[in-house]
Amino acid sequence: MGGRLWCLFPWATGAHVRGIDLGLSQAASLGAHLGRLHVSLGRACGRGLLPGVPDAVMAEVTSPKQAVEKSHRLSAAVADKGAAAPSVRRPPQLLINVGHRSPSTPAAAPSRRPLKMHGWTHGDVQYRNLLREGEELAAVLDWDRVGVRRYADEVARTAQVQFGVDGVFDLARVSAFGGGYRSVMSLEDTALADGVRRLWWKRMTDFWQLEFHYDRSDFSCDELFTADEALLHWWRTERLDQVEDAFAAGWIPRNSRSGRRGRVMLAARCRACSPKASSAVRMASAHAELWVRWPASRRRCTGRGR
Repeated sequence: MGGRLWCLFPWATGAHVRGIDLGLSQAASLGAHLGRLHVSLGRACGRGLLPGVPDAVMAEVTSPKQAVEKSHRLSAAVADKGAAAPSVRRPPQLLINVGHRSPSTPAAAPSRRPLKMHGWTHGDVQYRNLLREGEELAAVLDWDRVGVRRYADEVARTAQVQFGVDGVFDLARVSAFGGGYRSVMSLEDTALADGVRRLWWKRMTDFWQLEFHYDRSDFSCDELFTADEALLHWWRTERLDQVEDAFAAGWIPRNSRSGRRGRVMLAARCRACSPKASSAVRMASAHAELWVRWPASRRRCTGRGR
């Protein structure tokens, strides 16, 4: 119709449930759903229902120099508006100090790097685009961002928007989600760690909410800026490795026939099996065990194990 393709689906009902309101088993199930979605999109591509996937896709990486220049420009805009306006909390010196932890990139220009493990993805898997009926996922909405990306990018972003809430990552749910995904789709630790690292750097160098505010006079995203800044303050370099470890750990709910319904176990690939496991993984493991043993009526995550 009008040179565009349209799909008509039955009306879907359900509720939008935040990621941090999901139990660990539900978080793992959500990861498995994302894995099956990627598998299904790949099959649709194989049947000619979607365009073919190129042998490689390229990733733009903002250089520290570019990020500093943008920070200076927006800081000047903040000064012109006065103290009541949203402000840049990532000063140029901070971007320079953490630049060595950015994904591989030349010092003065964005890099376009070939990526592996890619295919068709949804592009915006967050709780406002998911409908749940009871314990089950009923529908995935808003496919306007569907496109070819690296799978690790969508896994990392989905976990961040689902479980990076109130200024911290819920590492137990991040691990459950990652384990659920990798029970369906094979994704190497290195690929996932690279996706998480590039997401962190993208968030560190991206000021899109301020650009909306000052360049477009669009103030609708000011709240998102505050939330993202709080998470970045927590997620700076001292916790970068901890978050990557949690993504790689991958807790998977044990089969209920084991007689331990709801218990969480570590996947074989988990680094927590090693004495060198990071404190974040051990803390998240303890948090997960406490969560599933606590009476359901009293479960309320305090974030102490995040």
